[in-house]
Amino acid sequence: MKRGFYTIMLAQFFSSLADNALFIVAVQLLRSVYSPDWHGAALVPIFALFYVLLAPFVGAIADAVPKGRVMFYSNGIKVVGCLMMLFGTHPLIAYSVVGLGAAAYSPAKYGILTELLPSSQLVKANGWIEGLTISSIILGVVLGGQLVGHRVSKLLLSFNFPIIDLGVDTPPEAAICVLIFVYAAAAWFNLRIPKTDVILRPMPKNLFTLLPDFWLCNKRLWQDKLGQISLSTTTLFWGVSGNLRYIVLAWSAAALGYSTTQSSNLVGVVAVGTAAGAIIASLYCRLEKAPSVMPLGIGMGLLILLLNFIDNVWVAAPFLVLLGAFGGYLVVPMNALLQHRGHNLMGAGRSIAVQNFNEQLCILSLGIGYTYSTGHGLSSFGAITVFGLLVAGVMWLIKRWHASNLIKYKDVVDHQLEIARNDNLHE
Repeated sequence: MKRGFYTIMLAQFFSSLADNALFIVAVQLLRSVYSPDWHGAALVPIFALFYVLLAPFVGAIADAVPKGRVMFYSNGIKVVGCLMMLFGTHPLIAYSVVGLGAAAYSPAKYGILTELLPSSQLVKANGWIEGLTISSIILGVVLGGQLVGHRVSKLLLSFNFPIIDLGVDTPPEAAICVLIFVYAAAAWFNLRIPKTDVILRPMPKNLFTLLPDFWLCNKRLWQDKLGQISLSTTTLFWGVSGNLRYIVLAWSAAALGYSTTQSSNLVGVVAVGTAAGAIIASLYCRLEKAPSVMPLGIGMGLLILLLNFIDNVWVAAPFLVLLGAFGGYLVVPMNALLQHRGHNLMGAGRSIAVQNFNEQLCILSLGIGYTYSTGHGLSSFGAITVFGLLVAGVMWLIKRWHASNLIKYKDVVDHQLEIARNDNLHE
């Protein structure tokens, strides 16, 4: 691997680490000021908002400016969001600004790999990036929990800058100060990403001219007989998983009496299981066999339902690992199949933009529904029941959809699977 690749990895690690830690800190900040429960639930959809609104445009921005600079500016936007949160802006508004930075960061993060590395190293590079991202999720939620915990926050609040009074008086505020430095570290590495020889594409004078092409790509992927199955599966998975982070926090507080610090460790446990399932899937599941993992999605939904009957951490921890493993084994082959179909239909970059749009739209929609329901008295146990039934039911429908495609469009599906099989053997 080129030296610049490791710089990209470090930049991505610190940026993702801060993103996931900030989520936990924002939850605790809202709890510390006794905000309504729906405010905490709203953190998830508010972060996804700009992913959806800017989906047709952020790819073009990343192609018009050196991608290392785009990543630097994006981390700068995240720092602005942190400062807004620190100096009194409502946490939901400030957190949406952090989401804006994350939305701009995503296409540059993946696009820089294709510019820096030969195609023969892209699969390996993406594997490293995804593995590092999962690690940063695990460490990030644990870091956020520890920063607002009594022991670490007491140490942070005991530190005073000479002469200057920053007005940092609470554990969440002290944690945000630390995370600003983490984002700054990511930005520092962004500036050291080497420039490539790829010719930049100027932005169109009218950005709305990008919309027709984006919607055409979206339509093309949804009409593809394997693309629609893999896209619907990954969209459902990430939509539910994105909101499940907060639901696990709320459930562990209600069922186990856990604090935010303790609850964050359980969120990390789910991520550990997801990583394990992803590794096992990458070793044993072939690309053309991806549709065969759909029953795991139904099983994942049923496992979510069983959380309602757990009130002991020694049962909860291994159970959450198993739940995460089901999800990891489901999403990795389906995601690979989606990327394969997207590459064949429209190219990897546009395919990623379409995938991000659909997945974040699902996170946003489910998050709005959950936030509304929480505001009207839905408990964490009720939310777990709804989400479990939703996953199991929709995955059953997707499985039936694929079975129908196999009957109505057998030749088309067989041909697409044969292409996947041949490409897999070629790699």
